[in-house]
Amino acid sequence: MRQTDFLVIGSGIAGLTYALKVANEFPDKNVLVMTKATADETNTKYAQGGIAVVNDLENDSFQKHIDDTLIAGDGLCNINVVEIVVKEGPERVQEIIDWGAKFDKEKDGDYKRGKEGGHSEFRILHHKDVTGKEMERALIDAVAKQKNIEFIKHCFVVDIITQHHLGYLVNKATPDVACYGVYVLNLETGKIEKILAKITLLATGGNGQVYRTTTNPSIATGDGVAMVYRAKGRIENMEFIQFHPTALYEPGVRGQAFLITEAVRGDGGILRNNSGEAFMGKYDPRKDLAPRDIVARAIDSEMKKTGTEHVWLDCRHFSKEKFTEHFPNIYEKCLSIGIDITKHMIPVAPAAHYSCGGIKTDEWGRSSIWNLYACGECASTGLHGANRLASNSLLEAMVFAHRCYMDSTAHLNPPERRTSQSHKGQLYGEQKNFRISGSVQGQIPPSGGGEAVPDWNAAGTTEPKEMILITQSLKELQLVMSDYVGIVRNDVRLQRAMRRLDLLWEETEQLYESSSLSPQLLELRNMITVGYLIVKGASFRKESRGLHYNTDYPGKSNLIQNIVL
Repeated sequence: MRQTDFLVIGSGIAGLTYALKVANEFPDKNVLVMTKATADETNTKYAQGGIAVVNDLENDSFQKHIDDTLIAGDGLCNINVVEIVVKEGPERVQEIIDWGAKFDKEKDGDYKRGKEGGHSEFRILHHKDVTGKEMERALIDAVAKQKNIEFIKHCFVVDIITQHHLGYLVNKATPDVACYGVYVLNLETGKIEKILAKITLLATGGNGQVYRTTTNPSIATGDGVAMVYRAKGRIENMEFIQFHPTALYEPGVRGQAFLITEAVRGDGGILRNNSGEAFMGKYDPRKDLAPRDIVARAIDSEMKKTGTEHVWLDCRHFSKEKFTEHFPNIYEKCLSIGIDITKHMIPVAPAAHYSCGGIKTDEWGRSSIWNLYACGECASTGLHGANRLASNSLLEAMVFAHRCYMDSTAHLNPPERRTSQSHKGQLYGEQKNFRISGSVQGQIPPSGGGEAVPDWNAAGTTEPKEMILITQSLKELQLVMSDYVGIVRNDVRLQRAMRRLDLLWEETEQLYESSSLSPQLLELRNMITVGYLIVKGASFRKESRGLHYNTDYPGKSNLIQNIVL
């Protein structure tokens, strides 16, 4: 058993920003950062386009950024959260600049600002076409200087420890469910360990690997969302999966696709169909700079009309010097497969990119489980609503990492816990006033109870005899989600998807109960849970809104609400 003051699960921009802040605030406290791969293998690393921020008030304004975000979110954004992120964003961006992140500048020293789909002004800061990688580098360098931050790599979190593991009945109606820490599979030893923490932050990233083709790395398997759902925490808006309109199409390539950043269209790239027609004007007056949900559906429609597997992104009118300066990695990638962007158009197709829903949090990043915070892509803060505005994700991660830091450190040393004698899963008798809205600033109960948390029990399990049982189920899951729960959906497809997921879940749970745990099995289990949540949310939403388009309900309903599971 290990104990720590702060446990951070995930090493992207959200997790590292939080870890750095709490380590600075409490140099005598221990901060433990866990990742199932290496420190820099995160969704942040693959963020190309940039970070949206208003830091040029002569040509831009907070209100314009707020309005752009609300329009993209299609009626489901939390207006208060949008204002928080937009107005607190400049200070957070300045912090990471102070930590060493470098954004591209003009010759006069001012920042170069790009424009992407849905934005009314040029406000996107970037570092070439590897903005996320640059921000990740700066954070890792800053974290390395903190003596009280410890990294544990190659560890897979199995489950969040709650009262359930102490023998109490815990369900969705149980008040005051609390997090004590996590069970972890050490990939180097193969053993399950328990790590107890006063405060746990989930920054586990997205879930793009649920689909056959995604811009996300292989680690993006929705682990945090699945764990919180199993722990009876609240999850919302999982039906809103953003498909990036322009992933590089390579025949036969599955899994992670190379992203062609939206900034290419912001600089003048034109989408063309198989006949060479610039088609976006038929779908939206903003043409190639319409929000991502509109562009992705337009591309999907053109592909189905022509029976092709991709459309084209035309950059032939760009100067080579301009393109290679702003997008050097895209240029090199295209050249490596025989595409010279000055002579050839780039084949592109939509790919699963970002989850707008996730672990439901309030405006301070608090989940519905005591001591458990969430930020970054795994969280649903209310910023994105039904569709994320381009380049808002890195900004959201930094703002909410700061707010999680502010709130969790304020409640690190609460009064002695008081145990209810009449509990049914309720451990904290006088903590009934917590509300997810954040309107009640109740004190977070201490984790405590560590001595009662049992070790992991693996008795009766054996090594799986055939890995094909896992790999084939993963292929089936990705096929079902891509074919039935993609850009365009309908009730029949969703019903079929649910029936197939039910069978996959039953087979995988049997394997989980009888087999020794492996990262492949744990990821499959998590992805099936995430797939179920996406389908369930999509089935409940009897309308088309933002990223969710159901041909059986092509219009919007009058009842605007979030789907909480």
